[in-house]
Amino acid sequence: MQETAVRIHPRTAAVPTAPQATERWSVEAIEALFDLPFPELMFRAQSVHRENFDPTNVQLSTLLSIKTGGCPEDCSYCPQAARYDTGVEASKLMGADAVLDAARAAQAAGATRFCMGAAWRSPKDRDVEKVAELIAAVKNLGLETCATLGMLDEGHAEQLRDAGLDYYNHNIDTAPDKYTDIIGTRQFEDRIDTLNKVRTAGVKVCSGGIVGLGETRTQRAGLIAALANLDPYPESVPINNLVQVEGTPLHGAAKLDPLEFVRTIAVARITMPLSRVRLSAGRQELGEAIQAMCFMAGANSIFYGDKLLTTGNPAFTADRSLLDKLGMTTS
Repeated sequence: MQETAVRIHPRTAAVPTAPQATERWSVEAIEALFDLPFPELMFRAQSVHRENFDPTNVQLSTLLSIKTGGCPEDCSYCPQAARYDTGVEASKLMGADAVLDAARAAQAAGATRFCMGAAWRSPKDRDVEKVAELIAAVKNLGLETCATLGMLDEGHAEQLRDAGLDYYNHNIDTAPDKYTDIIGTRQFEDRIDTLNKVRTAGVKVCSGGIVGLGETRTQRAGLIAALANLDPYPESVPINNLVQVEGTPLHGAAKLDPLEFVRTIAVARITMPLSRVRLSAGRQELGEAIQAMCFMAGANSIFYGDKLLTTGNPAFTADRSLLDKLGMTTS
């Protein structure tokens, strides 16, 4: 994927703003971006954003949990892990009629992409067959389709592609050197393996991470580096602000400063100039002013709807009100 050159602000030209074709982003270079004075970082991010996107446009995606709870993984942030007592009850895969009703409602509310999430470690062949049928049905409505089903085995990405899947979401969660602090039932490399399968199948990649897990700024830089150094980097990059759920190991952790979240959005924009950078989980806790700053920093996609899998999200009406206040258009 070819990247557009970035105008360099002369006062801090020694800090890189985008990799050349033969370069890769180092953690140190990304940390240097994080360390910029806030106005300078925002200027750089907004400059990159304007060179590649309409800065007044936000893409709307809706996420539906089609199979909730009962996951065997031990992700420290996740209320769907069966080993944690979070009040989330395991459910079976939703039927086609219920999924289509939700997809039509999302489309009527303005969403253009519909993402289906299932709490599996890795779906079985029969699971992929059923989800493929759902993907085909949603695609027929004229929506872009996305799925997040866990780690994929050989042939699964191709099967989903043939059903009409546009994007596959598989977040890398956190920096490689932080990973084992958060998850013990899989390895960081397992995530990369699935992303490679998705790319090989010709499906677009949606991959991001979570901040507020107790990571350092250097580790936040490591998360962005791991994403930006994928070849090519993801077309869609969801950045989640940890939603603390009682019963999970990370409940009660120190919360991330909201301005640090804005910095993370800005750095993601600079290092992945052609990606849709999405405000995802935790947006409800940020408030309107911080969300507006995130749009200024280069976020240009949101998850749109009352719920994200099992956690709350701003209501349709609240989002529309905010976007109208900001004079933003949607797609």
